[in-house]
Amino acid sequence: MSHFDHIAFVNSRRDERSLGHHTLRAYAQDLRTFARFIKSRQLSDPLSKDDILAYHRHLRDELGARPATIERRLVTLKSYFAWRADRNSALPSPFADVRISVRIPRRLPRPIDRGVLRAVLQVDDGPTAVPSKLGEHDATLASEIAVTLLIIKLLIVTGLRISELTNLKVCDLSADGSQILVNGKGSKERIVFVPNRELQTEFQRYCQLRSEHGSVAALLFLNNEGRRLRSATFRKRLRALSKRLGIEPHLTPHRFRHSAATLLIEEGIDIRMVQALLGHANLKTTEIYVRVSNHALRRALERVDVLNELSQ
Repeated sequence: MSHFDHIAFVNSRRDERSLGHHTLRAYAQDLRTFARFIKSRQLSDPLSKDDILAYHRHLRDELGARPATIERRLVTLKSYFAWRADRNSALPSPFADVRISVRIPRRLPRPIDRGVLRAVLQVDDGPTAVPSKLGEHDATLASEIAVTLLIIKLLIVTGLRISELTNLKVCDLSADGSQILVNGKGSKERIVFVPNRELQTEFQRYCQLRSEHGSVAALLFLNNEGRRLRSATFRKRLRALSKRLGIEPHLTPHRFRHSAATLLIEEGIDIRMVQALLGHANLKTTEIYVRVSNHALRRALERVDVLNELSQ
């Protein structure tokens, strides 16, 4: 199928829409899966509605893909064919008359219990420090724990995605440590706030240490070798911390993001403010945390069971 140029499509999404690395990687993966399918079936243009339906069955029945994965791959493919048809009217999209409904079970996010959050924040830590020279293995265990805890605190109060946090530069922080300029999904900038004065001071002190060993344009968080702290590395730190504290299921960056949103909703913060903080494009994405909050309220009421107490 000579006209299936998924590399050009991914490059166009990068150049024209400034999509993030993870989104582009997902696009490429989705389209490679379809490329393998059309090669195995020896399909060629023009593709038909039946070919798309056959691909849907292939994903569902032969590959056993989850509903969310199936939906994403079909959405990516539909976007690709719309992009291609826009550039070449002789190659119409086979999705023109396709109606596929993929039912995705709605799963509530799993925030971290307040008791677990308290236990994490009470972990012994040393002074917040950074390697004295980039590339040297001189960050002590105490400093690694301290920086890990600093990141955890920031995740709890800001709800940042871990990729947003690991991409922060020294210059993204305000002078008093109370504001952070975040480059989010689709290169959309937003400002998040650090409301806790003690955390502001700790964050500001860490940034000063980083600027002394680099520049204001340098990445804010580094690993023990003085290179950029990768999301995967931080996840490993959280798994180690979870094991140390006996936390199951183990801590993840996104669970801290869930916790940030849920705690704010439970404290009465307006949902649109939470939406702005998290950088959600759609309010419906944020509304799920109201359901989580209601779920927690129900569990609390069931534990108390006021009527049963009155009957005794």
